[in-house]
Amino acid sequence: MNRSLQSLKITLLNIGKVHLDSKWNFDDVISPFSRLYLIKGGYGVVHHNDQVFHLKPGYLYLIPSFTYSSYKCPEYLEQVYVHFLEEVGSGLSVYNIKSFQYEVKASALAKQLFKRLLYINTNRHLLQNDPKTYENASTLKSFEEKNSSQSSGNYMETNGILQILLSQFIEEKSPTLPLSNKTNKITEALFYISEHLSDALTVDDLAKRCHLNTDYFSRLFKEQTGLRPIDYIQQKRIERAKVLLTTTNRSMQEIADMVGLSNISYFSRLFSKLSNKTPGAYRKEYWTI
Repeated sequence: MNRSLQSLKITLLNIGKVHLDSKWNFDDVISPFSRLYLIKGGYGVVHHNDQVFHLKPGYLYLIPSFTYSSYKCPEYLEQVYVHFLEEVGSGLSVYNIKSFQYEVKASALAKQLFKRLLYINTNRHLLQNDPKTYENASTLKSFEEKNSSQSSGNYMETNGILQILLSQFIEEKSPTLPLSNKTNKITEALFYISEHLSDALTVDDLAKRCHLNTDYFSRLFKEQTGLRPIDYIQQKRIERAKVLLTTTNRSMQEIADMVGLSNISYFSRLFSKLSNKTPGAYRKEYWTI
């Protein structure tokens, strides 16, 4: 499984130190990027992944991408925040192949790394704290473009630091035991799905690629991911569509084609089913008009 992490790419979007008050109060936020917090003082509350996290000084917090979350500061909160994109291979999320915890005590090293990250990434802070003001295509693109103006050394150091900080949250399950052949097969299937979302994907074809009986493959896939293969594929297609809706100005038909759902009517129905809103409404909500 660690071999798959060799292709992990992390892209910095924002970093800044901020003092928040009761205006930091947002519900039903879902972003195409991950958030990382180092709490310096005060108190706040974050809800995500069916858990409630009480933000405490001296702790690190991770909020994965495409996770419904809410944020609240009753009175005062001081934090350093980092927003970043992550990708393994061609579109697979690191959250698909590793288990993460979302709250860890900040080590002395982590605090120094946050300090260094701030120092080498000046003028990367947000001008406003409301997600709806910065989660739009043009703004996200401008955040990414700032990486190209960095010196080569700062760019490499930034990515190295982000990988170290993200590694603090990985849950190692039985690290001394070798991965089973079954797990490797499902991991290979996940990579294949992420790289071929625009193609016609069938459970039979995936099973054949893994040299497994279709029924057995389906049971094993659900055991490893918690979802049936077809449900996982649909979920990944809609997640990819959300990224394209919020970071490009492509037409609905172009996006539908790119995620393997060329029938625009079906694409819209499936998107609405999994997101509780139409693609157009989703884009309108996250784009600044």
